[in-house]
Amino acid sequence: MDNLLISALSAVDVRDLSYAEWMNVGMALQHEGYPCSVWDEWSQNDQRYHPGECARKWNTFHGSGTPITGATIVQLAKQRGWKPFEGNGVMDWNDTISYDGRDTPAPITPAADEEKPTVELAKYIQTLFKPEDYVGYVTGDVRQNEDGGWEPLRGVFSRTAGELLASLAKYPDDLGATVGDWKPNVGGWIRFNPLDGAGASDRNVTDFRYALVESDVLPIQEQIAAYQKLELPIACLVSSGGKSVHAIVHIDAPNEAEYRKRVLFMYSFLTGHGLMVDQANKNPSRLSRMPGVDRNGKRQKLLAVNIGRQSWQDWMEFVEGVEYDLPQLERLDTLLAENPVLPEELIRGILRCGHKMLISGPSKAGKSFLLMELAIAITEGRKWLGFPCKKGRVLYVNLEIDRASCIHRFANIYDALHIRKPCAENLVLWNLRGKAVPLDKLVPQLVRRVRDQHFDAIIIDPIYKVITGDENSASDMAFFCNQFDKICAETGCAAIYCHHHSKGDQGNRKAADRASGSGVFARDPDAQLDVIELQLDGDMKYEAEAFGRTAWRLESSLREFQNIVPVDFWFDYPVHTLERSADLSVVPAKGSADAKRAAAGKNLSREQRADTIRMAYIACSIDPETPVTVQMLAEYLGVSDRSVRDRVKEMPQEFANNRGVITCVKAPD
Repeated sequence: MDNLLISALSAVDVRDLSYAEWMNVGMALQHEGYPCSVWDEWSQNDQRYHPGECARKWNTFHGSGTPITGATIVQLAKQRGWKPFEGNGVMDWNDTISYDGRDTPAPITPAADEEKPTVELAKYIQTLFKPEDYVGYVTGDVRQNEDGGWEPLRGVFSRTAGELLASLAKYPDDLGATVGDWKPNVGGWIRFNPLDGAGASDRNVTDFRYALVESDVLPIQEQIAAYQKLELPIACLVSSGGKSVHAIVHIDAPNEAEYRKRVLFMYSFLTGHGLMVDQANKNPSRLSRMPGVDRNGKRQKLLAVNIGRQSWQDWMEFVEGVEYDLPQLERLDTLLAENPVLPEELIRGILRCGHKMLISGPSKAGKSFLLMELAIAITEGRKWLGFPCKKGRVLYVNLEIDRASCIHRFANIYDALHIRKPCAENLVLWNLRGKAVPLDKLVPQLVRRVRDQHFDAIIIDPIYKVITGDENSASDMAFFCNQFDKICAETGCAAIYCHHHSKGDQGNRKAADRASGSGVFARDPDAQLDVIELQLDGDMKYEAEAFGRTAWRLESSLREFQNIVPVDFWFDYPVHTLERSADLSVVPAKGSADAKRAAAGKNLSREQRADTIRMAYIACSIDPETPVTVQMLAEYLGVSDRSVRDRVKEMPQEFANNRGVITCVKAPD
């Protein structure tokens, strides 16, 4: 737990935490047996830090029946994208360390135990320096600090690599003859970047070739395995003679500013992949352990040279592949010859496996019930709103209602659908009410849980709980929607989610424009289905109210298929049922122009309604050869066909409706 916890802590930026979260970290560290200094050192990265405050708070932590444990720190780290390193630590000291990246591998075998110290140092110098480069190192120039530890001072900085190599060749059996004597319990150091021969500080560095990566959290074998797994461009790998391995890594920076930028990026990348890096090693004049020198009876040993990627640029290509996994360029003629098979349809005519779908609708419209019915339809291999679904496994991510309510809601839907022997083992719930994090933090955790679980669809309900950024910002929402792409790409599942309408009437808008926020919402998914409530009136309204149900219309905006014919249905809690007759097809959507015109017509007196029909009939019967239809009168008046039919029914002494053709029984006065 110790190594894991320190690695996790390094991934948590104290500046992002609230006061309560900061206190929880301190209590967790104390509970796990760490000294206060670990909390204090970590807290110093925050401008809110006050010297001595950590110690004062620390002394007030006395534990409780429900202690704050290290799991709190691990959870904070995971929310920020941290992942524990999964290396197996099986490498032995005598194993061959080889380059396993691209192009031509260059296997390197670590120096044998009997190899002379002078040979190790010579190989190190030859790998890192040109003959004319000035090399800085420290052996005897050390001092003891207040804690009893030994610290290097400026040391030597005025000898070239060529001079050192000549001396090592002259005195092959005496390393001290070249670099001077050192304290056996202290060891020696060497700077890995060339100097100007006038000093040993950052301003004396002449070429920003390398940086130091050191991590003493993991066992040495796992450190080496981690360096290999992450394909660091290592020029020299040196055992410190203690509990760490020093990796001298290609940075290849043109200047100091770029050097520091690249080092910070590299450290951040390594930390994000579970490898805690010593953050004190950022400066280019940093000392590293000198190979060949003994320290406390153990050699500071050169383990390997030139492993991993060959340069910084080469490693960045690897990083981009890890971070973005971008595909290669492909010629169309090759692709046409390949004739790839399209993904299977998950919802026939609407959605393919591995694609994205958004369901939008007004608040309290029963969108969650629609999604639950869809989950059941896929699980059972049955129709959903009349559309056949492929039978498969579904993960339903519940973000909005409590666990018990969610379970009971599914049970009620199953009962209402009269499914007596459900395939409920294929429907998996992940209840996250009160535990949700922004989607970009949630996705890595979700992917880890579902990988190799053979799900066909992941339903996230609702997304407002996990939105990252401003929903009205196109760039923020593009980043947000890309998370659904990650779900699809890394799991092979369809990602299905819902969102609410913008405020105000939406009846006059196209289905693709009704979702709240940026237009990215509607244009990003492969399929968007929108539900809008219908404006009932007359007997239909009274009947619906009596039975406690509402009428809805489903419209689409599809990328892979032709748009569906709008589907009308009832929401009769807890399920939706299709309208089998054509009664709802003539009912306008709430907020639409037709609905407003129909509403306006209701405010007219009977005589006023009759006058509108008389006026419209006269206007539309100019051509005696053309029959006057319901549709013509509706278009003239700007009302629905149903409104015309209703008004004609009120005037049986004057007009007759014969299958949509209006005839005058008695000419109006």
